[in-house]
Amino acid sequence: MSWQAYVDDHLMCEIDGQHLSAAAILGHDGSVWAQSEKFPQYKLEEITAIMIDFNEPGTLAPTGLYLGGTKYMVIQGEPGAVIRGKKGSGGITIKKTSLALIIGIYDEPMAPGQCNMIVERLGDYLLDQGF
Repeated sequence: MSWQAYVDDHLMCEIDGQHLSAAAILGHDGSVWAQSEKFPQYKLEEITAIMIDFNEPGTLAPTGLYLGGTKYMVIQGEPGAVIRGKKGSGGITIKKTSLALIIGIYDEPMAPGQCNMIVERLGDYLLDQGF
């Protein structure tokens, strides 16, 4: 299965009539493995800051998480494994695997828990597959 198929079929899938607004699978170096059409144009520094937070949990909390110039308030996650952010009625979930970052962005009416489930389930599967 191609990385794009993982984005299209697993991350952008419909759950209870809801979809993520954007999703991507990126390498730890910020390279794009696959992304949805509306995934924001991000800066390498934003991915570097996310990777630092995975290695030193809590570094993003004071300043916020930025992706594509959008600032998210960092909320509870799993140190070293999952970072979650909130912005208004939407938010972001980032799951780190051995080689990749699985990123899902959502807006209402999707609930944060639905986004978490979609992103983390694919991340756990890829971890089990050695990615």
